[in-house]
Amino acid sequence: MITWTDQYNHPSGPEEQKLYDHLLHWVQTESPSRLIERFRTLFIDGMGYPDREIVAALDKIATAQSAEQQFPFFLNRCCHILVNRWQMHPQTQAAIPALMELFESPPTISNVRSIRSRMMKRLHKLVRAFRESEHYITLGRLAQVMSQAREGSDNPGEKPLGTLIRRYPYLYEHCLLSEDSAYEQQQAVRQIQAERQRQFEFDLSKYVTYQVRRVQLKRSGASARANGRVLHPVDNPTLLTDRELYSSLKHFLGKVEGPYTYGDMAQRFLTHARDIRSFGDFKDDLYEYLTASIDPAYGKRQFNQRLYTQLQNTLPNSNSQNLSDFLVIRTCSQLLNFLVVEASQRPHHFVFIDLMTNIGAAATTGLLLKVVLICRKVRPYMEKRFTILFNHYESYSREAVQWLIQSLENLNIAFSIHFGSADLSCFKQIS
Repeated sequence: MITWTDQYNHPSGPEEQKLYDHLLHWVQTESPSRLIERFRTLFIDGMGYPDREIVAALDKIATAQSAEQQFPFFLNRCCHILVNRWQMHPQTQAAIPALMELFESPPTISNVRSIRSRMMKRLHKLVRAFRESEHYITLGRLAQVMSQAREGSDNPGEKPLGTLIRRYPYLYEHCLLSEDSAYEQQQAVRQIQAERQRQFEFDLSKYVTYQVRRVQLKRSGASARANGRVLHPVDNPTLLTDRELYSSLKHFLGKVEGPYTYGDMAQRFLTHARDIRSFGDFKDDLYEYLTASIDPAYGKRQFNQRLYTQLQNTLPNSNSQNLSDFLVIRTCSQLLNFLVVEASQRPHHFVFIDLMTNIGAAATTGLLLKVVLICRKVRPYMEKRFTILFNHYESYSREAVQWLIQSLENLNIAFSIHFGSADLSCFKQIS
């Protein structure tokens, strides 16, 4: 029989398994509020827990020679036993932020025997170390996703970018999962991701329908109560202004090169690519495809030459080879490194900021969209590029990274239009 912990790369000892089984039992039988209090007593305070056998097992884990290396993995699993259960049900999802708040509060201190006091200090030290781990950061992001709190009006620009993670489902897999994530955890995150994406697409469709109806009534001279029906206002589901959202929708739904939409251009390129003989010819045609929608005044300064050099330096020894899926995927992934950001260890993104500054969020997103539309297998790779940027600026105030928020919002719209199921066809009536 496969246990819950078999899904992890780090094997469990008998004490760890005892704690996991203990929590698994109580998460199935106890309310979230009582279980959170149980968790506080056991892990945060380190005293007063009624089950002595469990306390003894935790003490043995905390005093093990490898505790400093292994405790973050252990405590992460303990948290996820609760989180994985709670995130499956809307009525218990709010318990996840409450669980994470425990780590922000100081432990209860009281007079205890010296032996227990030393054990508590040891446990508190290990818990503080856990707070510095990547596991804790990932759990914090999940808590933000699950937070039911409404956006307040008190200086939202001063809040950190990380509090917006809930808005961007395409970042969830990369921000909320790690190599140590259990299968159940992966499935739960993907389910939440799909639900949030569907909700955004529904809200976007509803907003567009409302705006179309408004324009139609205005053109006809009818009132909002025409035919006895009240036209209820619908909130803009993005962080863009109404004007910015209209421009983005027009950009991603409409014609961007002559009579062609982004989808049309990608299909034309793919049809043409079937006749391309060599990889070198593919790169030349890819350059023309990408630069066709770049403002010539901007492209001729430096960008076009940089792009051309980037493509020429991509697998140059393969130029004479026949085109293959491997060569296309490798070229497109390297392009995304160049256009967005290469890696978390080298988070340089000068080209991306230059594009955003000079041609704007919609056109920059459109350029990236052109890459993904001709090689859909690199879409997760592009999402990872934006996850790197999001993580890099996570603690910055929203006001300081408005350019990145603009990009994330446009990407949400572009993905919904080209990869989602939102019906925005009525937008053409007012565009």
